[in-house]
Amino acid sequence: MCAVKEFLIERYRPDPAGPPIHATQLRVDDDGRIIQADRHAEAMFGYDSGELVELSVQRILASRQDDPFAPAHRHLLDDGQTVLVTFRHKDGFFFTATLGLRLETRDADHAASASIVLKDSADMDDRLLRLAEQGAGFGLWELDIPSNELSWSEGMYRLLELRPGTELSPEQALFYCQVSQNRVRALFRRCIRSGQPFSMVLPVMTSRQRMLRVTLAGRALKSGGRVQKLGGVMINHSEAMRHDLQKQQAQRLLEATATATPDLMVAVDTHFNLLHFNSPWAQQFKTAFNLEPQPGDNLKSLLSDFPNERRLIERLWQRAFDRDHFVAEMPLNRQGEGFPVFEFHFQSIRGTQNEVVGAVHIARDITSRVQQSSSGDYRMRHDPVTGLMNRRSFIEHLERAMSHKRKRQTTDGLLFLDLDSFEQFNDIAGSGTCDRYLRELAGMLGLRVRQRDALARLAGDTFALFIENCPESRARKIADDVREQISQFQFEWQGQLLQTTVSGGLLVMGNGTPEQPELLLTQAADLCHTAKTSGRNRIHTAHALPPEQNKEAGSDWQLKQLREALDEGSLILAYQALKPVASVTWGDHIEILCRIPAGPNHAPLKPDHFLPVAERFDLAKKLDRQVIRQTIEWLGQHRLLEPRLKYCGFNLSLATVLDDTFADFMEQMIAQSPFQARCFCLEIRESHATQYPDEVAVLCDALHQVGCRVALEGAGASVESYSLAANLPVDIIKLDRRIMNHLEDDPVQQIMVDALHRIAEAAGKETVATFIESDKTLQKVRTLGIHFGQGYRLAEPRPLESLAPAAVELSTGRIGG
Repeated sequence: MCAVKEFLIERYRPDPAGPPIHATQLRVDDDGRIIQADRHAEAMFGYDSGELVELSVQRILASRQDDPFAPAHRHLLDDGQTVLVTFRHKDGFFFTATLGLRLETRDADHAASASIVLKDSADMDDRLLRLAEQGAGFGLWELDIPSNELSWSEGMYRLLELRPGTELSPEQALFYCQVSQNRVRALFRRCIRSGQPFSMVLPVMTSRQRMLRVTLAGRALKSGGRVQKLGGVMINHSEAMRHDLQKQQAQRLLEATATATPDLMVAVDTHFNLLHFNSPWAQQFKTAFNLEPQPGDNLKSLLSDFPNERRLIERLWQRAFDRDHFVAEMPLNRQGEGFPVFEFHFQSIRGTQNEVVGAVHIARDITSRVQQSSSGDYRMRHDPVTGLMNRRSFIEHLERAMSHKRKRQTTDGLLFLDLDSFEQFNDIAGSGTCDRYLRELAGMLGLRVRQRDALARLAGDTFALFIENCPESRARKIADDVREQISQFQFEWQGQLLQTTVSGGLLVMGNGTPEQPELLLTQAADLCHTAKTSGRNRIHTAHALPPEQNKEAGSDWQLKQLREALDEGSLILAYQALKPVASVTWGDHIEILCRIPAGPNHAPLKPDHFLPVAERFDLAKKLDRQVIRQTIEWLGQHRLLEPRLKYCGFNLSLATVLDDTFADFMEQMIAQSPFQARCFCLEIRESHATQYPDEVAVLCDALHQVGCRVALEGAGASVESYSLAANLPVDIIKLDRRIMNHLEDDPVQQIMVDALHRIAEAAGKETVATFIESDKTLQKVRTLGIHFGQGYRLAEPRPLESLAPAAVELSTGRIGG
């Protein structure tokens, strides 16, 4: 039986300058042949729909790993997810698109081979009738008037909990109707006399003394113009009756509870319609907003004249829908003065299928408690404007967290935030409005951050967030979400919207992090300052440094030395060779290394010293470009290397990986070089590919379009390595140092290396074993079939100048040198 899959394909990144390209649909059979394409296919792939039919889907895919029928893709598609795939256009260029499975059919599912026809119920199998009666809870009856004989289907006996076929007279049958016997007789007589159908709801007592609520319906069955029979159905509604009773009981219980408590109580559905509320809530709502709510009113519509409060209340209820329970403290209306403060307990309401159908909150007046605490310790530990932790309390929280960190191996994050151009709000609206803006902003952030994390207002327009026990990738996502939420936050003032952005510094704190909170805040503030000076509305991230390294990383002489080398293009370039170990391969294969030249009274800087400075002051992207620029310029002066140079690798920082313009830069540099684009390879760290898989896939596609190759550097450092090696559109897999340690005598490491190598080979990729330091390691690498090796056993780093061809004096002149 042949299966057909229908895929929906949409460009991942549309061309803003070009015409819009609509999503297209392709139908592909299980042999990989395209059997149908819609009218948008030509704009997407360059082929019209007729040309695509009968073509193999591989014709429009960039490589084998993009095959939607591959196991890794198939499992995701079957789960309803989309995958990122690189396609080849008819004109030869590549583009990235999202691909999702719309439906899957088999031959038996095709409408062309099936039809629906009307069939007389008399011809239906009796088993179908019994199945229908049992499943729907009904039974059929028929009364022959001349003989007064009553016939029942099996469903009628089952409803009354009788053995099918039990002998009964019509009068005995009426016994089960209990109080409605006379009414049933009257309906039967009227139907016989007038021929009018009837339907009634009545209670029925079964043979086992269970009460049912049923609907009894009947009609006259005429023969020769006379009513000869009555027939109809009896349907069991007992389950619905029980639900109604339970609903009424719950409603009475809710009303009694709501009436008995002085606390504010209100329930809403997921569309913010009022389901129920008590009089204390209605009175307080009227006091706060001068509105009288009615059951069924929509909260968003009621608060249309209070936009700031409406947005806050929406966020609170939405949070209640998303979580089972949470608590918040605030006035019902935060815009006025003198309103009482309530402690709101929110709880979601779930239906019979455990789906969220609404939420309820109970609010208790805690104004007196707040007033008492505000005069003492509370005021000393909280910011008076926003109610968040103040700097003193936040420092104490950091101290406790750092002391506990000694006992646990986790990663934390410290996010320092500074609002951009906030001072203009004071000029526009005054300090009072600025305080209200900060109060609303703090309330919004307090709802969005994780409950375990600590949010504080340090001073003025600066905030801090301690992200506890969170991997770096997740902390980066949280920080960027906070940045996005602040940039979208709007505060309405006299018909004008106040809105700004934020710059931030995210300090990642792993093992070895200093325990001095002030030092950590200073490092995070430095990162925030770098983000501000780099263009604002961004988060700059770096790892926390010990005090001695922090002093070095922040030293003016190191920063000055690095900036001068970048501005003057005077980086010291070196290279380390990659050697073929599985087979002989001609040509030079090198990886470019660099150092920062010496400054006055200072030695040259090694990568361990200048890379933290580059990351800390947002110079990593500029450093990557300068290394590439100097290397390509040097190669341009030694064109005799062109036939020899087969691989020239550059390590990329995370800043470059996330830079949308980097592929354009590479294209410009290669256009000025006599060397082929394929000899240049950009190496992306496995940790970066794990954190940002979509961005890395897009960068790989862009670099492939330029003609460069891409390497995954550090493979084997995590369990994601195997999936990345198989599916990421890279050309070379470079093994991580940790997986190479003790390779010669560790069978587990050997299995891991062998697995990565086999996956790479199956995907058409080459492998490189790094840090080969001994003959035993080299021998094991050869045994496993790894393609290339790198390390001090094979070649030590050397100055780039030593790669230049030797000078030869000929009668026609000098070449090389």
